[in-house]
Amino acid sequence: MEKNGSHHKLRVCVATCNRADYSKLAPIMFGIKAEPQFFELDVVVLGSHLIDDYGNTYRMIEQDDFDIHTRLHTIVRGEDEAAMVESVGLALVKLPDVLNRLRPDIMIVHGDRFDALALATSAALMNIRILHIEGGEVSGTIDDSIRHAITKLAHYHVCCTRSAEQHLIAMCEDHDRILLAGCPSYDKLLSAKNKDYMSIIRMWLGEDVKPRDYIVALQHPVTTDIKHSIKMFELTLDALISFNKRTLVLFPNVDAGSKEMVRVMRKKGIEHHPNFRAVKHVPFEQFIQLVAHAGCMIGNSSCGVREVGAFGTPVINLGTRQTGRETGENVLHVRDADTQDKILHALQLQFGKQYPCSKIYGDGNAVPRILKFLKSINLKEPLQKKFCFPPVKDNISQDIDHILETQSALAVDLGGTNLRVAIVSMKGEIVKKYTQLNPKTYEDRLELILKMCVEAASEAVNVNCRILGVGISTGGRVNPREGIVLHSTKLIQEWSCVDLRTPISDALHLPVWVDNDGNCAALAERKFGHGKGVENFVTLITGTGIGGGIIHQHELIHGSSFCAAELGHIVVSLDGPECLCGSQGCIEAYASGIALQREAKKLHDADLLLVEGMSMKEEEPVSAAHLIQAARLGNARAGGILRTAGTALGLGVVNILHTMNPSLVILSGVLASHYVSAVRDVIHRQALSSAKAVDVVVSNLADPALLGAASLVLDYTTRRTY
Repeated sequence: MEKNGSHHKLRVCVATCNRADYSKLAPIMFGIKAEPQFFELDVVVLGSHLIDDYGNTYRMIEQDDFDIHTRLHTIVRGEDEAAMVESVGLALVKLPDVLNRLRPDIMIVHGDRFDALALATSAALMNIRILHIEGGEVSGTIDDSIRHAITKLAHYHVCCTRSAEQHLIAMCEDHDRILLAGCPSYDKLLSAKNKDYMSIIRMWLGEDVKPRDYIVALQHPVTTDIKHSIKMFELTLDALISFNKRTLVLFPNVDAGSKEMVRVMRKKGIEHHPNFRAVKHVPFEQFIQLVAHAGCMIGNSSCGVREVGAFGTPVINLGTRQTGRETGENVLHVRDADTQDKILHALQLQFGKQYPCSKIYGDGNAVPRILKFLKSINLKEPLQKKFCFPPVKDNISQDIDHILETQSALAVDLGGTNLRVAIVSMKGEIVKKYTQLNPKTYEDRLELILKMCVEAASEAVNVNCRILGVGISTGGRVNPREGIVLHSTKLIQEWSCVDLRTPISDALHLPVWVDNDGNCAALAERKFGHGKGVENFVTLITGTGIGGGIIHQHELIHGSSFCAAELGHIVVSLDGPECLCGSQGCIEAYASGIALQREAKKLHDADLLLVEGMSMKEEEPVSAAHLIQAARLGNARAGGILRTAGTALGLGVVNILHTMNPSLVILSGVLASHYVSAVRDVIHRQALSSAKAVDVVVSNLADPALLGAASLVLDYTTRRTY
């Protein structure tokens, strides 16, 4: 490491505010201390560590044999919103003197507490580099705002999950300064369970308590809704009293509302109840053993949804404090915990179960990665951090006229027959639509796209719409990162290795997104349709061909070579009819509009298609619509073809259920309503029992291709990760 041109040790200041953040910082501190040839460690202690009511937890830092350089009393008592603000202010007053004396090269700040915000603000204003631990996560309270504010102040980021890493990138942080390391506490967790635990259980819960036969409760106030969180804590204690199991209750943290929660505990006599043990603090190593062997953990602490998953201990997460966290299957969420019966029922469902261990938040090797990351920091680099904003051509100033306009997208749909452009509002309203026949050559097609987009962008001014960008839905395989059509379907000629983003962006001075039409249909459902708010679902388009898109954990799956969700080419028969892709027995070879048209022609040529009530003009081409009409009027052969097509589609859906296990399947396109009953029947007959509960619905969107193309733009502008 270099500083001012000379080799020296990196001076690291670790500031810890409470028992929770110390459990994450301690493994890093031990790692730094173990390499004195590379690092100098200064420890600053502040916040609730120094308050008797919260256990004087600075003592555990001393017991770990760390020298505490500075103790700062920064908490203003009162445990309300004003006290939190005053505590931040007091810390800001005291920290500059400490940092002036220490002059660290880098300060390590953890998490999302108000004390941590004061630390990051002080360090940033005093030109000290900041390494933020656990940025990019989402919980669901004011902690989110504080965490993201610290992210903006920090120069380097250590995150625990892939989603957190993606959130940091979406927040315009430099990817080169983000380390996906996992949670440091997991370095202890994953090696802890086999240690002696019975003595710890007896010490905290009594001699007669057995493993898996007690509960750990840890609940904090929600500062954005203190009154409701106190009521929820009261209901939790009532449910625990009724459940009649030995329970270790930890006092809440120092946030606004904690004083009232302690009053509730004392009003109910929890500290003297024979089934309860109420404590201010448990050393982390002992706490690990207690939750690892508990019958259940209940409350709203991040520990429940993060660390406890490493042991597979059942968890009941109450309320909204951890709403956005990634969780393992051991967590049961009771979002609206407004009655004692709901909480009691959750206890009955969870208590005593054993779930698979989860490693969502770490693999036990976070600290070596973090130390290596620290060693790689170049102190010669400019201190001023840079933000990686997405490329936008010629930004338009935000004057009052633009504020009053309706934010909208230009949506382009490239179909086999037609080329369509539409102005789509943020609410999914198609304000204006333009349709032309899709030209057969590349040059004519691109010229027409540009002409229609320019015309639509001009018209947007007249209809008071501000165009935020252009989204393009097209058939074939697409590289959405580069905006390139890699190769297309046979329905669109001369449409391979085509860069759509550059010419359209250059012409319109707008950002451009491009994706496959099946993926766009899934995005449309996610933003405007049945998929809104659904974590895992699949969309199947039933039209001229068969396509689709997969949403997994709220995100669209593209695959390693942008070939994911080619659902029409799932093989359901080894010797089935030939598909346009060259294979045999694909879903598309049975259930697409082209396949139905092929079968309709065969019947027509054999004079077996028309039945009473049907008529065709002499020059009228035979289509899938004629087959459907014939089946509806009682043509047994036509009905059999439709049943076979529906069965093939259903078998494909069963394969999808057994691969992706979505909770919802959405059938889209002109043929969807004709297939939905058959698909449900096949699922009922063929799917595994655990997959049969899936909902199968028909899309209610009138134009999923255009809406999906628009959502490419609108999702990004509302800062959704994509």
